[in-house]
Amino acid sequence: MKRNAGFGLFTNPSTMVNLILQFAACARAADLRISTAEVLDCLAQIPLVDLLDEKQVNAVLRANFAKSRREQHRFDHLYHLFFHELQVNEDVADAGSLAIHSDAIRDSLKAVAGDHPELAAISDFIAGDPSAYLQLLREIQTEGDSRRQGPGSNLGALVRRFPVLRALDRAAELVDRFLADHRDEIHWETRQQVQRHLKRRMAVARNLLTREEVPDTPLIRKQPTGDDRKKGIGDLAFNALSPSEVIRLRETIARLVRKLKDTAGLRYAARSRGILDVKKTLRRAARYQGVPVEIVFRKKPPRKTRLVVLCDISGSVWSSARFMLNMLYSLQECFDRVRSFVFVAEVVEVTRFFENHTVDRAIEKVLTEAGIDYSASTDYGLMLRQFRRLHMDAVNKKTTVIVIGDGRSNYANPEVRIVEEIRSRCRRLIWLNPETEQFWYSGDSEMRTYQAICNEVWPCRNLNQLSAFITDLML
Repeated sequence: MKRNAGFGLFTNPSTMVNLILQFAACARAADLRISTAEVLDCLAQIPLVDLLDEKQVNAVLRANFAKSRREQHRFDHLYHLFFHELQVNEDVADAGSLAIHSDAIRDSLKAVAGDHPELAAISDFIAGDPSAYLQLLREIQTEGDSRRQGPGSNLGALVRRFPVLRALDRAAELVDRFLADHRDEIHWETRQQVQRHLKRRMAVARNLLTREEVPDTPLIRKQPTGDDRKKGIGDLAFNALSPSEVIRLRETIARLVRKLKDTAGLRYAARSRGILDVKKTLRRAARYQGVPVEIVFRKKPPRKTRLVVLCDISGSVWSSARFMLNMLYSLQECFDRVRSFVFVAEVVEVTRFFENHTVDRAIEKVLTEAGIDYSASTDYGLMLRQFRRLHMDAVNKKTTVIVIGDGRSNYANPEVRIVEEIRSRCRRLIWLNPETEQFWYSGDSEMRTYQAICNEVWPCRNLNQLSAFITDLML
């Protein structure tokens, strides 16, 4: 297999340790959780494999540093960056001279960096140390908890990256100036190698800034086919229904709710037999001179689901979301507890409306008395920051979190790490999207990002898709 300079360094034990420690530092800077114990385990296992076989080395690092499927994807990206893109190529004639000139350029950039941490981080990156630059990228992906003033900006992502983009352009100018000033001191062939090498590093840095890697996408859930599908009315999109069709749809939903309640009631009545109850079995055996004639099992009732619903009520989603809320609250006796939150930009809990009123009346009150600014631009990032600050205690390992929305956030920060935190705290994270699937990844949609984090993603733009989701949720 092809070898690179990074794996050639493994033949030196001291260099091997330093290389693994540098990789661990870079991975931590990129928000990959790696403990000291895991680094020590990795160092203890590395001598047991063939150090010149990249697959074996990769397997050891991956087993110790990546603890979930999402972390494995992030690890693979960092591994390729550190051991391939940032290592000296085999076609470089004099790697030592290249390193010397790269260090000289880094020192030159840091001398003019001053109070610009972006330029200092870039100078370390092009010299082979990506940790500061990865830390910088992690910082610009988050925003503060303060409420954004004014309407949502469609340049949010660019504004957060603009200082780094300017620093990259400034670094490219300084590199060209350094090579021009030292034209007589550096051999022309070496100068060309250095120039190609640094341009490649700058291209990698720019690519990391402008293209965000996301984990592998899980399979999107589909509605079943066959007898469970409602012909005609069940295939019509919620936002395309006429007033008479809305009445027919509500009648169909009522029949479906009664059927699901009966099915759930039978499920709860037929309690599972449970595991063997040793104490009661031995106690009953005393009647038969110690022979366990009667076997006693612990009865374990089925566990009801606890729901937290986050519902986008902006104009583009509300026509579909109201039917979803209607169905969930018609079935709320089949769940342990349902807490509902609505948002456009800011998030408000509306559980009290559904507890004190009928479903239809509660939905009307949500639209008139929830205290939501319906004219605001949709901002999922602001909603998520407020939810984490005010309502995160509603989420625990018994909770299924359902987000109803199209994921269109007007180019604001999607706050991926808050979504990951919610997923790590809850039992399941499910996203219901009422938008047509072919538009999920266009424009200001963040569905590609959110979809990679959720346990399940369901298209829910008609009754057949909604009933398929509710049936799967309950049964």
